[in-house]
Amino acid sequence: MLHITGKTIITAALFLAASCSHKNAWTPEENTIINAEIPLRVLTIFDREDNLQLRTPSKELSDAEIASDLFRALSEKLLGTVTDPSQDGVGIAAPQVGLLRRVVAVQRFDKEGEPFEVYPNIRITGMRGETLPGPEGCLSVPGWRGDVERYRDIDIKYTSPKSLKDTSERVQGFSAVIFQHECDHLDGILYIDKAVPGSLRISD
Repeated sequence: MLHITGKTIITAALFLAASCSHKNAWTPEENTIINAEIPLRVLTIFDREDNLQLRTPSKELSDAEIASDLFRALSEKLLGTVTDPSQDGVGIAAPQVGLLRRVVAVQRFDKEGEPFEVYPNIRITGMRGETLPGPEGCLSVPGWRGDVERYRDIDIKYTSPKSLKDTSERVQGFSAVIFQHECDHLDGILYIDKAVPGSLRISD
């Protein structure tokens, strides 16, 4: 027979509160970065501390974190940073601004209006066809370009910021290349690690 006491109920409530708190666990350092003015500072490989962080894999976000005001602020700051004239990029990953979280912002050239969109907990789950070489640059490797072999037909899976449900999409063309580049950042990989030998060069 199950016997529940008042002490048991209190203990359970405290455990539940602790669990919920853990699920929405933005750190003070993350708060500081997210609340900074646009554009956020972009880490580069030319700074030792930055490079160490860029080489560190990112962790996923909980549903509570994605539903939080801080995530909405982060989304706005990522979009504001990547589109700022000082950067003028087509994609950015959270580690590039000092946040080791699985979040990217990508310009969807495969959609009407070519909108920028934010994808938490993004992963590439499928790749089709052959890889093709193409020129790439990176906000974290300013002043350089190189050729990288990428797929042009992929599947992605992420947590929808609106429904908090797992969502899958097929992405083709240049947008597929951007997703691969940005998802590499989440695993501590830079395009220069995959560049065709001899293709790295100073950008025009």
